[in-house]
Amino acid sequence: MTQKMKPATLCVQAGWQPKNGESRVLPIYQSTTFKYDNTEEMADLFDLKKEGYFYTRLANPTNDAVAQKIAALEGGVGAVLTSSGQAANFYAIFNICEAGDHIVTSNEIYGGTYNLFGVTLKKLGIECTFISQEASEEEIDKAFRPNTKALFGETISNPGCQILDIEKFARIAHKHGVPLIVDNTFPTPINCRPFEWGADIVTHSTTKYMDGHATQVGGVVVDSGNFDWDAHADKFPGLTTPDESYHGLTYTKAFGKMAYMTKLVAQLMRDLGSIPSPHNSFLLNLGLETLHLRVPQHCRNAQRIAEFLEKDERVAWVHYSGLPSDKNYSLAQKYLPNGSCGVIAFGLKGDRQTAVEFMDSLKMIAIVTHVADARTCVLHPASHTHRQLSDEQLREAGVAPDLIRLSVGIEDCDDILADIQQALDKI
Repeated sequence: MTQKMKPATLCVQAGWQPKNGESRVLPIYQSTTFKYDNTEEMADLFDLKKEGYFYTRLANPTNDAVAQKIAALEGGVGAVLTSSGQAANFYAIFNICEAGDHIVTSNEIYGGTYNLFGVTLKKLGIECTFISQEASEEEIDKAFRPNTKALFGETISNPGCQILDIEKFARIAHKHGVPLIVDNTFPTPINCRPFEWGADIVTHSTTKYMDGHATQVGGVVVDSGNFDWDAHADKFPGLTTPDESYHGLTYTKAFGKMAYMTKLVAQLMRDLGSIPSPHNSFLLNLGLETLHLRVPQHCRNAQRIAEFLEKDERVAWVHYSGLPSDKNYSLAQKYLPNGSCGVIAFGLKGDRQTAVEFMDSLKMIAIVTHVADARTCVLHPASHTHRQLSDEQLREAGVAPDLIRLSVGIEDCDDILADIQQALDKI
């Protein structure tokens, strides 16, 4: 039923459908355990023969309801909430990779994900090749190996605001028999649904626009159900051969289109346990109920701010795909016709210190290690989130040393502009 509803209705109604006499608002099931009357009922749950709840690390009604809402918004067959966006990206990869495997990813990704793939996964024996998402298909093809298991990119890169050519990446991934995993945090399914363009798995940091109020840290993995794991069975034995740690069942045979999501819960959540608290999921759901209202306001404000910055002589450059002058404008018109997000990347004429002076002069706009909530905020990645990288590494990751990431909120745009103007006047 919910799949036929429009996004605005899904934001409000999907996930939790109370029965007669039940709470109209999604309840917080703040419980670790769930009671059963006999041993056999519990045994069936552990054997994955029946669906139900027995321990919140594996499943919880509040968490599941919110996951179902996000799956409906993205058009997926299922979703699992995680404790952070970092955990979501790790699970999305680790669910199909093990020591000795390899992935290919755009270098235009969030700094934390860049480190996760380039440093931490390497310690687990999973290698990563970073490529320019603007490279030709032939160049990207060269990065693939026989042991490559996934291709990864961000719909809108954080913090560089570059747009991923999803169809191109999907075509490349499928040519090599691997899924395309897309982090869709910035546009949210309100402005882009990557499954419609060929992506197979979507992740989000729900900490950002989905929450929208900076009240909880979380993530989600959503599966389209479209990738045929059995067609590439030799590449994905974890899904297509018996799992001896779970009674010898084969996920693709037992669960069909839900194989990937079931394995993620049965193995990764079981062993690693990066779950959100039910209370955090409750807060996330409150944010989702207004997502369809907030995202357009973020985009309207950001468009006006970007146009202002582009015309100001003190600004060296602006990256915002809503500007006709932006190199990603045509891609944005294709994938994000209703707007991209509220995040603008720009640089000031001068040096790093110029950026620092500008930011320190802001009054209403806060310097925070966050992005994409109701309040306008700003960050200098080279000094903050990406400070572990050299200038050369910054450029390789698509982050200019002078880049300022401005996350435009939903306040009155005149007030946002006034604060930017007075700060620019002081440099």
